[in-house]
Amino acid sequence: MNTAGNRELQAKEYLEKHRIMELLSQLTSFLLFVRPKKPREYLISLLERLKIAKVTGVSFPFFMDNSNIVSMFEMMDSSGRGCISFVQYKEALKNLGLCTANEVLNDDGHRITLDKFRDEVNRRTEEVWSSF
Repeated sequence: MNTAGNRELQAKEYLEKHRIMELLSQLTSFLLFVRPKKPREYLISLLERLKIAKVTGVSFPFFMDNSNIVSMFEMMDSSGRGCISFVQYKEALKNLGLCTANEVLNDDGHRITLDKFRDEVNRRTEEVWSSF
């Protein structure tokens, strides 16, 4: 029996079961977005906030506040029409790590407004954090 292969499989299953790679990806995104002077202390603080949020039901930490979401939306809405296309919407969610490349999103044919974009970013972010 190939014990090294078995251990690799067990490690992979463990990481998937506990969503460790997704957690590390989110923590890395936070770290690169904020770029704190003391990254270790910042990550510890973030994990403590995540734990408190899970236990108490307070808001999960968001690395994108409303002004960041508005700025991102405005960059995509370069003509200032107040809406973006479904393709832009899905690409933005993928870039934020809130949607996988193969995830099927239903295009209802409507343009995406800032309110819908902001609500979806916040909802998906909370969903991601609550799963850890």
